[in-house]
Amino acid sequence: MIRTGAEYIESIRDGREVWLNGEQVKDVPTHPHFKPLVDIRARMYDMQHEAATKELLSYTDSGTGERNTTFYKTPHTQQDWWDKFAAVTAVMQDIKGVVTRVGDETIGEVWSLYDGQDVLNSVDPRFSANIRHHVQKALVMDPFHVSANTDPKGDRSKKPQDQDPDMLLHVVRETDSGIVVRGAKFETAAAYANQAFVKPTIANWGNEALSDYAVGFIADMGAPGIKHLCRTGFANRAAARDYPLSNKFDEIDTLIIFDDVHIPWENVLFYRHTKAATYIRATLHRYSAFPYVHRILVYADMLIGTALHNLRQTGLENVPSVQEKLAQLAVYREGIWAHLTAAITHAQPSPGGLLMPNQSLLMAGRVHALTNLPQMMHMTRELCGGQICVTPDVATFEHPETKPWMDKYYTLNDSWMAEDRRKLLAFARDLLNSSYAGHRLTFALFAQSPPFANLAAVYRNFDYDGPLDFVRQAAGLSDNIQ
Repeated sequence: MIRTGAEYIESIRDGREVWLNGEQVKDVPTHPHFKPLVDIRARMYDMQHEAATKELLSYTDSGTGERNTTFYKTPHTQQDWWDKFAAVTAVMQDIKGVVTRVGDETIGEVWSLYDGQDVLNSVDPRFSANIRHHVQKALVMDPFHVSANTDPKGDRSKKPQDQDPDMLLHVVRETDSGIVVRGAKFETAAAYANQAFVKPTIANWGNEALSDYAVGFIADMGAPGIKHLCRTGFANRAAARDYPLSNKFDEIDTLIIFDDVHIPWENVLFYRHTKAATYIRATLHRYSAFPYVHRILVYADMLIGTALHNLRQTGLENVPSVQEKLAQLAVYREGIWAHLTAAITHAQPSPGGLLMPNQSLLMAGRVHALTNLPQMMHMTRELCGGQICVTPDVATFEHPETKPWMDKYYTLNDSWMAEDRRKLLAFARDLLNSSYAGHRLTFALFAQSPPFANLAAVYRNFDYDGPLDFVRQAAGLSDNIQ
């Protein structure tokens, strides 16, 4: 049943070992670097209970009569996808920003595993029931679910067995009750999540059919032997008004250390077979790409709104060359929206009986969104002008000795007073120029695999038969041409 924000907060007070800035974190929910995102995730849980958003973020299960989260509902109809779209939109509008790792995007990776049961059964039939169990468990228990994927990797010219074996997470032994794993994974939000789908990255297994590195499982983020070594956050409450996004939306990334962690057999989803692991890698983002691209749509709206407000305050909106750039931002945004809409409208049955977004349209939309993002951010910088990088901080606007000068030079008219202009420029600086902004751009480059893998997904999912057949007929080629 759907949880409250308070229940979520208490669930991560489980004695987990979390380190940040060289110190062990005593209480994750109240730590200044974690609190903003913990509060946002708690807010999402509370929105599932509030009258204004309850019907958007949750639904009544026809079989049990219980309220379940819309985010974890397995998709069977186009309406299910529109409901998910509306739920994510409602959350982003409420929190007034973009958060990428909150669970709705990572649960899709488990659905991809659900679709692959036939392939997994062909190599090892032991774990299908576990997969089905965890799909249902996520729905009824409503955990904060993330996805641990990337390893430290080490020397990638060598097989993992030919270097420190812990560079890639692997099984060190089996027991009657489960497996014991060692190694490390990177995952955003792990330190304040309940569980993670841990799976292999692309590894050089050579021609081996079996490998202790080919393992996937659900891990409790507070389990004994797990250590969270986190990068420092961008939050700095003293500068919160100068960097409003850094202080609210920074999602802390974690190096999760698995120091001989016991995984019960019921939490193992596949094990040892490289064929299964390779299949999972190829289909991993079948569902998760949709909410991920949806986030970039919201980010595109932030770019357009920031640019246009800056242009209107300085009276440049009607300059033709400026309108051309605004149109390019609009084309970028509408291109993302068009791919998402088309992916739902032309959705496809999945191998496991679910309804997945049209894979060719979705993967092409992901490439469009990611490939053009750096250019769109730079275009927004250009439209905002140089003041986003030279404007003094809020203390200068408020100190009695300097405030009159800031009011004089930053007040434009009765609509744009100095304080509103300062707020907009600070927002634009944090969206485009800050350490947080650079981190988000780099994160977007790799969060759903690097560009070559995104293009490979388009290659695998595009239907080439239509163009081939058209040219075969137009050129008068023989019917036996392949």
